[in-house]
Amino acid sequence: MMMMVMMKMMMIIRMMMVMTMMIMLMMMMVMMRIRMMMPTTMMKMMMMMMLMMMMMMMIMMMLMMMMMAMMMMMMTMMIRGMMMRMMMIRMMMIRMMMMIRLMMMMMMMMMMMMMMMMMMIM
Repeated sequence: MMMMVMMKMMMIIRMMMVMTMMIMLMMMMVMMRIRMMMPTTMMKMMMMMMLMMMMMMMIMMMLMMMMMAMMMMMMTMMIRGMMMRMMMIRMMMIRMMMMIRLMMMMMMMMMMMMMMMMMMIM
């Protein structure tokens, strides 16, 4: 019973993830188009920043979804009572956290770079 519920939840999460990805991709396409049309370099830069933001959000969403899936797996494991597996999963979780931290750092770096470029143009 519980397993079924978990599976359903996983499916829903996956569906949500796919939907969000699609929407984001569409938005990015539109942004690219707009950027092409923009007259000044300044505006182009602005659009570029927006695109970057979208990318970052997409990556973050993916990571979040992965985390959710991990949590679900952990739950199922707990229900089954596989403690050895639990240790492995904990290791994986730690790895995931590290990855997210890295992503955050990258985002910060990107933002800083963009800001610098903006300043230069100004």
